[in-house]
Amino acid sequence: MDRLQELLNRQKELDGFIAGRRHLDFDGKEWARKKCVAMIVEASELLDEIGYKWWKEPKKDNDAELKEEIIDILHFFLGICNDIGLSSDDIYEIYMKKNDENHKRQTGKSNKKGYKS
Repeated sequence: MDRLQELLNRQKELDGFIAGRRHLDFDGKEWARKKCVAMIVEASELLDEIGYKWWKEPKKDNDAELKEEIIDILHFFLGICNDIGLSSDDIYEIYMKKNDENHKRQTGKSNKKGYKS
């Protein structure tokens, strides 16, 4: 099994455990909405950890906390992928296609309006 699929499987197991333990029953889209909000909150925590308050003294870097916040975001991202039915192969294929398109946009080779070389 590939590592991404292993992460997806473990996240599905955790989400199922939490839902059962807390008696939660939402459809896939509602779970995705809730996890999206949670992911935004975790992104805010990441931003706070990185430091963005130019009006204050800079925070001392804490790499362990920074990495933990990134993994918290990953947890919710993986949960959303599971909720909408994205497999590791789907994620890979869609990512590669979008990455190629993003390169084309930056070099003016895309059909998307607003991107010139």
